[in-house]
Amino acid sequence: MSDLMRRIDAKTKLAGTNKLEILLFTLGEDARTGRKETYGINVFKVREVMRTPGITRAPEMPPAVEGMVSLRGALVPVLDLARYAGVTVQATPEIMIVTEYNGHTQGFLVEAVDTILRLDWSRMRVPPEMLVRQTGGFVTAVTELGDGRLVMMLDVERILAETTSYDNELEFQNLQPLQSQEKTILFADDSSVARKQIERTLDAMHIRHISAVNGNHAWRELERIASVAEMSKRRAAELVHAVLTDVEMPEMDGFLLTKRIKADPRFAGIPVIMHSSLSGLQNQHLGMSVGVDEYVSKFEPQRLAEVLVRRLAA
Repeated sequence: MSDLMRRIDAKTKLAGTNKLEILLFTLGEDARTGRKETYGINVFKVREVMRTPGITRAPEMPPAVEGMVSLRGALVPVLDLARYAGVTVQATPEIMIVTEYNGHTQGFLVEAVDTILRLDWSRMRVPPEMLVRQTGGFVTAVTELGDGRLVMMLDVERILAETTSYDNELEFQNLQPLQSQEKTILFADDSSVARKQIERTLDAMHIRHISAVNGNHAWRELERIASVAEMSKRRAAELVHAVLTDVEMPEMDGFLLTKRIKADPRFAGIPVIMHSSLSGLQNQHLGMSVGVDEYVSKFEPQRLAEVLVRRLAA
């Protein structure tokens, strides 16, 4: 475990290389299928891995939330991933992955952790619709390992939105329409929950939007917009006024998407806003290193609105 933690703590700076490091883990053998699936979570979201500590149960918790644990004086909610995923296992989870998301800390109970694997985002694919239905939509990307195993990346945002209070209706109140000419934003995010939240924010602000499920999809949309601009003898910046991008996305991540935009003269004058649950200072610095103009944490509609007002008023 200590060697694993040393590798987690030594997070490499992968910005702009379209690479990621994922922690592989299992939830146990599903009694219904006899299969043991392999899952993955981005190392940047992992704070530590430990033996499952004593959990204090609390009343009126969502079904998959086991309770709370005290970590260095802070109360941390603990989620049983097997129960959330509908995987029927016999053994009690022995390992807890402590994750950090938008400055919030929570524990995920799993059967075992495997290894840390470095991959190129181009190897991560958008999951087929059949898999999305089977998993209830909590898998955002899949890849096949050399030994034939399929690794499914968790949609941490969806899991936490459905088991905690992060998706707060009050956050969308008092959003004001943009007081300027009509603007259009292209946004990219692989999480259906995050896309819905972005859409709600932009709709409340009366901002037109084009959505993409990953950086590769967003890049194709930008190239289409550049072609339209060229045919109409206009600048692309007159057709799309900002790009809002997540960091973690299959096929092409937000770092590489930003580098491409900033290196292409066709997209001069289009600000790029990075919108991510990887809210630590290190990740913000990585974003700035590839040319990001602003960095906004996810699930903060008021803060996102403030940034958009400032950027789109120019």
